[in-house]
Amino acid sequence: MTALAHLGGTPPTTPAAPAPDRRRRHRLLPYLLLLPGAAWLLVFFALPLLQLAAASLYDPAGSLSTGYAMTWAVGNYPDALQAYWPQFLRSFLYSAIALVLALLMGYPLAYAIAQKAGRWKNLLLVAVVAPMFTSFLVRTLAWKTILSDNGALVGLLRDVHLLGPDGRLLATPVAVVLGLTYNFLPFLVLPLYASLERLDPRLLEAASDLYANPLRAFGRVTLPLSMPGLIAGTLLFFIPATGDYINAELLGTPNEYMIGNVIDSAFLVRLDYPQGAALSFLLMAAILAIVFTYLRRAGTEEVL
Repeated sequence: MTALAHLGGTPPTTPAAPAPDRRRRHRLLPYLLLLPGAAWLLVFFALPLLQLAAASLYDPAGSLSTGYAMTWAVGNYPDALQAYWPQFLRSFLYSAIALVLALLMGYPLAYAIAQKAGRWKNLLLVAVVAPMFTSFLVRTLAWKTILSDNGALVGLLRDVHLLGPDGRLLATPVAVVLGLTYNFLPFLVLPLYASLERLDPRLLEAASDLYANPLRAFGRVTLPLSMPGLIAGTLLFFIPATGDYINAELLGTPNEYMIGNVIDSAFLVRLDYPQGAALSFLLMAAILAIVFTYLRRAGTEEVL
């Protein structure tokens, strides 16, 4: 100490240990940051979900004017499923067909934007996202015009004899599937693009050097590396498409109605809240079962 003072130096100091209250604040900070989001989910998701669950067990003999009594009517679920199982099957069938069409169009599009677009990449991404700047309802009404009986598309298909003289596209399952494919396609393309954009082209060059043809290189290199985006994109497409009701309402007829149309009618037209709530939970349970099964088989690395 004396030598340091003589040389004009100062003795080294050790940093003071943080106070207990400061350490406590540091531990609580992450939870405090989560509070707004947790409160939002509690008020606008968890509580309405509990209320919907309660409504699904109300006495089906009640009404909005006389009120509903909580009778724990579990029979609302099998009754609703028995009455509307065709709409359930139709919803999953239409969504699956639309998903296949979206994959056939969306995967090449995402690959071209990610790997081949060059300086046009940003412009093509804007072209994919731009339709979402317009209302979902307006986009579906535009398809109603495109597929109308007097439209250019139907006229062309009649001229090349792909449709008969009285053939039509509007008010058919084809129109509903096309509407689903178009409206939800960006939800599939964007996650795929994010995965394919990270693909190193040198891996494809290495596959070519090892005498792999393009098809084999796609199956062994490109497809496995794009699986996280493919899994996320298919889920983001399939889940909202299954519960959609706008496309069937505007582009189809009651013969093409999906389960979303039945739920909409139960709540807003027939005012049958127990049945509407039971159908909502049945749809949610079916989608969750499909999603968990799909994730278990496809793998969840880099997805969840």
